Amino acid sequence: MSATEYLSVTEWAAKYGKDRAAVNRLIHAGRIPAVKIGTQWAIPSDAVPPPDGRVKSGQYRD
Repeated sequence: MSATEYLSVTEWAAKYGKDRAAVNRLIHAGRIPAVKIGTQWAIPSDAVPPPDGRVKSGQYRD
């Protein structure tokens, strides 16, 4: 049985080029799996960012 490695919010944000506040919002929305250890959040190192659902092409959906 192998232990899961965890990253802090700061480490995970740096790894994926995200803002720490945005990562915290994603954790609280349940879009990134995380566990709370004391007062800090720990994110599994194999967790990937959720897809960005924004329309960036300038064409809006019906």
